[in-house]
Amino acid sequence: MIEFSANLGFLWSELALPDAIRRAGAAGFAAVECHWPYETDAGAVADALAETGLPMLSLNTRRGRPGENGLAALPGREGEAREAIAQAFAYGARIGARFVHVMAGAARGQAGAEATFLANLAYAADLARDNGMGVLVEPLNRRDAPGYLHATVEEAAALVRRLARPEVRILFDCYHQQIMGGDLVARLAAHKDLVGHVQFAAVPSRAEPDQGEVNYRWLLPALQDAGYKGPFGAEYRPGRATDEGLGWMEKIKG
Repeated sequence: MIEFSANLGFLWSELALPDAIRRAGAAGFAAVECHWPYETDAGAVADALAETGLPMLSLNTRRGRPGENGLAALPGREGEAREAIAQAFAYGARIGARFVHVMAGAARGQAGAEATFLANLAYAADLARDNGMGVLVEPLNRRDAPGYLHATVEEAAALVRRLARPEVRILFDCYHQQIMGGDLVARLAAHKDLVGHVQFAAVPSRAEPDQGEVNYRWLLPALQDAGYKGPFGAEYRPGRATDEGLGWMEKIKG
């Protein structure tokens, strides 16, 4: 059975986060996830999650300065990165989040970036272990995020294997990985033991997933057959009001 998670960084983004959680529940989503919820009282978020019965799958560490897209791989910024990681785990623990997505940042080509990211991920893994949570790392495609540290699932897998911490897993975003070479079923299957969450959106528009070059009605069951068992995160930018564009849910479920 296919289940969907609503990424509330994009879906119902005009609403306060607790209200967006309620709308996701009413629309039939099985879970929710978010980007940067820190301006919203964690108690109000926890109340909305309890009311709807939806789990919060993940939240992101903060982005840093404009264009940085994260802090954890930026040499010389370790103090800020660890403050952001601690903030995310403290907030996530209050709302029962399963994962913190630790954003690496625009560090590609910088000397020491990989070592910096590994050290900060080890710090995050300690917090994850202490809070009964996990850590996600996500490769972002070079078209949308040209300077981001990692762009492919293969790069992320090499990092996760090098770190060798069970708390740290890959966020496999079909949108990003289709742009970075496609062959999504084989590439997820090759790293299925390292994948903690899967997201999806139309390619190339990143809009509702019932359009574009990827047939998700076929792909999502194939990814389940390849070994992924969790909810699929709908992280797309609605081309119209969120509620008006939800017809894709039934189309994909068939």
